Formats: sequence, C-alpha cells, structure tokens
Amino acid sequence: MAEKDLKERIKEVAVEHFNRNGYHGTTIRNIANDVGCSLPMIYYYYKNKKELFDEIIKKEFFSIIKKQASHLKTSGIVDFYTKFINDLNALNNYDKQVYRLGIKVYLSFDGDDELMNLMDEWEKTILPRHYKILQPHLKNTENDTAVVRTLVHLMETLIENIVVKNRYLPEEEIREEIAIVLRGVDGSISDPQSH
Repeated sequence: MAEKDLKERIKEVAVEHFNRNGYHGTTIRNIANDVGCSLPMIYYYYKNKKELFDEIIKKEFFSIIKKQASHLKTSGIVDFYTKFINDLNALNNYDKQVYRLGIKVYLSFDGDDELMNLMDEWEKTILPRHYKILQPHLKNTENDTAVVRTLVHLMETLIENIVVKNRYLPEEEIREEIAIVLRGVDGSISDPQSH
C-alpha cells in the first residue's frame, strides 16, 4: 500500500472507530488491527491519538464545511440555504462520519478541552456570518435577530437529521422549512402554502 493510501486508510478507520466508540473509547491498537498495520506504522504518521483526532476535526471537518460553502451562490436566499442543506444529503460516508464527529465535538459530547474551545470560538462566528449573508435581504422584517437565530436553529436541526441521524431529507421539504422562516424577508418569498 502506498504511503499516502496508508495514511488515508488510517484516517478512514479512525473515523469509524471514533464514531462508534468515541474519542476516549478508541485505541490506536484497535485502529492498527483494523487497518492491518503495525502500531509503529500509525505512530510514524501520528504521534498519538490526540494528534490523529485533531487532524480529523481541525482539517477534515472544517475542510468539508468550506467545500460545501464554496459551492453556494447568493442568488435567491431560500435557494442558497436550501442548496447548502440539501448538498449534505450527497456527502459520501466518510465525509458524513467526519461531519458527525465535528458535531459531537461542537456539542461537547466528544474530544478534549482544546477542541471544544476551538468549536466554541467557531460557534461565536456563526450568527454574525449568517447575519452578514442575510443582511441585504432583511428589508421587510421587524426583528432581524430573530430571523437569523431561527434560521440558524433550523439549519442545525436539519443538519442533525441528515448527518447525525443519517436521514435523507427531500429538497422540497428543506426548501419549505427554510421558506417558512424566511417568508417575506426579501419580498420575493411567497407563502409556501400557496404552491
């Protein structure tokens, strides 16, 4: 097996183990056994379990989020958010598992203090980021903050259903939920009940 392939295989197996057993219940020995390599081979790439888990969260998780966001255009705001959520349905199994681990750390269910602090800092950017995206469309609302917070909470629920609970959500269902929250925000969103 080529060096790059072995490192990727180690990460794939580690992601499966971390999802199944959690950070604390996973051992490098079990990962090595499932990969079919020696312990020293894993330690060649990662000095310990923390370094391996950190790479999965710090690099892989945030890479998936950046990749998802890079595909978005802000034409219609309902379309924008619908596409972001709907694209999660198409994530491959590895990316879904990495995303699931990221959510566990984000919710403080797994990981260590360093990663949880990283997620806390990232969380502080979520509302301002979505407020900035929505700002040009928030012309007809009485409470911009309520719209942004409600949308973010809805997105977290939809993401949880797709990524954590591994449910497929149809695009029209996603669109309808988002349109309810954004009804009247930019003047171009009609009542979803009228369709």
